[in-house]
Amino acid sequence: MPKGPKGEKRPADVIGAAVKVMQIATGEIEEDTDDDGKNKAAVELGRMGGVARAKKLSKKRRAEIARGAATKRWAKRTN
Repeated sequence: MPKGPKGEKRPADVIGAAVKVMQIATGEIEEDTDDDGKNKAAVELGRMGGVARAKKLSKKRRAEIARGAATKRWAKRTN
């Protein structure tokens, strides 16, 4: 069975897929996705890693990183 953009199951035939999309669009049925496709444990570990990195960096190094990021952002705007 084919999968939609977020991993939801879709009918394999064209007419079945069209009917399913129409039912979702009109509100007859609810789309069968329950998450954004991300592993919740991995998301939580990512948050913990960011906090640990921030604690490890010195104030001077954090300022250097922030300055470099701001320079990159502003460089995109001028182009």
